[in-house]
Amino acid sequence: MKYAYDIIKKPIITERSMMGAQDNKYTFEVAIDAGKVEIKKAVEEIFGVKVAKVNTIKLPGKWKRMGVHVGKRSDIKKAIVTLTADSKKIEIFENMM
Repeated sequence: MKYAYDIIKKPIITERSMMGAQDNKYTFEVAIDAGKVEIKKAVEEIFGVKVAKVNTIKLPGKWKRMGVHVGKRSDIKKAIVTLTADSKKIEIFENMM
């Protein structure tokens, strides 16, 4: 069994994600093998909000060079979580605006 904190890794704080936060859309980096239902339950458990919808995006890792050495960053998965209209805001994002 996975814990909620194993599914939600960290919030993604960018200009674009802050614009979405005004419309009750919050962006998180999540575990690569997490499903939409697991992400929904984890966000509801951690932040105490009601989730209306979850959209996920898998991003492949980039190839990077450091001198003659070549390596690859790990793949990540992002989740854009939309809250219901009557739900409260998430405090982490509210302090950033």
